[in-house]
Amino acid sequence: MADSPSPVTDFSAAMTGAQTFQLAGRPARHTVLFFYPKDNTPGCTTENIAFRDLHEQFQAAGTEIYGVSRDSLRSHESFKSKLGLPFELISDPEEALCEQFGVMKMKQMYGKTVRGIERSTFVIDANGQLVKEWRGVKVAGHVDEVLEFVARQA
Repeated sequence: MADSPSPVTDFSAAMTGAQTFQLAGRPARHTVLFFYPKDNTPGCTTENIAFRDLHEQFQAAGTEIYGVSRDSLRSHESFKSKLGLPFELISDPEEALCEQFGVMKMKQMYGKTVRGIERSTFVIDANGQLVKEWRGVKVAGHVDEVLEFVARQA
């Protein structure tokens, strides 16, 4: 968790809908960036569905949601369509955002050590300040916790 608000370096990144995400100048009071390992995997699907299902409540709290992974835009477009996601997905194949937010970790998968994204969520306010972070997220109940945080800030 961020102990006190800290500035986030401005960035831009390609996202679904043939758009570019730009941190500076966002209209929302808060922006949620949730980093997940891979499209079309069980935990990541569950997490994206949870954000989808609470999207209206996030909107009511003045919050925009963006998912981030290393998957290609093509993979993201297919995943977004398959799940009916009402928010955009940011593609980070070069791991620039992953490095900026420090989410790349060595993990154990099927008995092998692999480098991958540690499931993490960040809340950035309208002034570009990181106001809350969750690292090593377990999917169950997490999205509710994020919504509760931004609703208190609204």
